[in-house]
Amino acid sequence: MKLNKQQREQLKQKYGGHCAYCGDLLPDRWHADHIEPIKRTMKYDKDKFMFVYDGGCERPENNHIDNFNPSCPSCNIIKHANTLEGFRKIIGGFITSLNRDSTQYKFAKRYGLLEEREVEVKFYYEMI
Repeated sequence: MKLNKQQREQLKQKYGGHCAYCGDLLPDRWHADHIEPIKRTMKYDKDKFMFVYDGGCERPENNHIDNFNPSCPSCNIIKHANTLEGFRKIIGGFITSLNRDSTQYKFAKRYGLLEEREVEVKFYYEMI
């Protein structure tokens, strides 16, 4: 579903111009996220040697204005086609993956430049 300018402005103001997930102010090129994902379908383009979106989607019943949240690009890209609980689980796993994969993170932790805390992942819209 392509939103018109009025719908986009209404959606942007849903949380006062903030990302529904992280709470940052929305940049000029913010995203309209499907709360319950639609999962766009793809097909293989043999000329491009890659998969491309074919214009369809699974769960088209989720493609309506009430199923959108305003999102900063980084939250929407990480959320991808996940449910809210799936997105929450991904964020909750960041510390584990940083400790496993990032030498810079482990180094910063060793020198006391950051402190890890076990907290429940709460989205901005849940706290306002």
